[in-house]
Amino acid sequence: MPKQAALFYDYPPGDGNVYGQGRRERIEELTDLYPHVVNAKNFDQHAGSLRDVEVIFATWGMPNLSDDQLAQMPNLKAVFYAAGNVKAFAQQLIDHDIVLVSAWAINAIPVAEMALAQVLLSCRGYYRAVRRYSDDHDGAQAKSFSRTGVFGETVGLIGMGMIGKRLAKHLQDFSFKVIANDPMLSEGQASELGVERVSLEDLFRRSQIVSNHIPDIPSTQNVLTGSLFESMREGATFINTGRGAQIVEPDLIRVLKDRPDLTALLDVTFPEPPSDDSELWTLPNIWISPHVGGSVGDEVVRMADCAIEEFVAWESGKPLRYQVTREVLATMG
Repeated sequence: MPKQAALFYDYPPGDGNVYGQGRRERIEELTDLYPHVVNAKNFDQHAGSLRDVEVIFATWGMPNLSDDQLAQMPNLKAVFYAAGNVKAFAQQLIDHDIVLVSAWAINAIPVAEMALAQVLLSCRGYYRAVRRYSDDHDGAQAKSFSRTGVFGETVGLIGMGMIGKRLAKHLQDFSFKVIANDPMLSEGQASELGVERVSLEDLFRRSQIVSNHIPDIPSTQNVLTGSLFESMREGATFINTGRGAQIVEPDLIRVLKDRPDLTALLDVTFPEPPSDDSELWTLPNIWISPHVGGSVGDEVVRMADCAIEEFVAWESGKPLRYQVTREVLATMG
């Protein structure tokens, strides 16, 4: 008998249909799928039909199920989450011994790609030249500073999780030297990845580009301070696709006001968005994007593919690649 399954999500369709392009139909082939999409707002309406559900396929908008809601799904054994961050709902599932799988490794793909694009543009002096060109409209003057180019330049990665590992490989394909800081990274692992393990201080001091990918956990809040930004090389760029709470933002603002040669590219801030009166909006060498690093458009179905592949492995009793255990959750951003 096929497993009884249901879809749980609630997100703007403009971000891309995670279970589109035949993915929902594939789940219908593999399971006995409940015909309606369930979310926090309509759970009570559908609860009476969910008692036999064994598997949930979810994505953005997965509710944090209460004890009462879980009691109404007594046969639930596994949740396959076709997205990245699970912190909003994972603990409750793990505490009830429900298998949780996340496509966080797949959602890392576009983040690494965006950071790579920003690194490549930064090494050409793109962001600094654009703002100078806008100021005086003099093309020669706009680019009259040292632009390092790509070949052999040093990029520092803070955090070597899924995104950091992917980005390191991309960078190496472009002949960058990659140095990294991550307390969980051993010398042996660094050697396997082809990166040099360094202190956070050395990373900021040596890198032309610093890219932040550390997880958002209590121990990483406010770890990126003014002294680190002050030590950055002439014309260096700081990229943040991690989380804003990891930066002491008043320090970053102060340093970038004093160092117009530096550039900060922030896809995340704290709070998000910054307050209307924040100088992050007004400093010409700070570029803020509205958290666009994750999967979007046609990319999102890759996460559904991951969820489906993991379901097939789980149903066959094979090892799972992306299970979120209690130990894994403690280190996830």
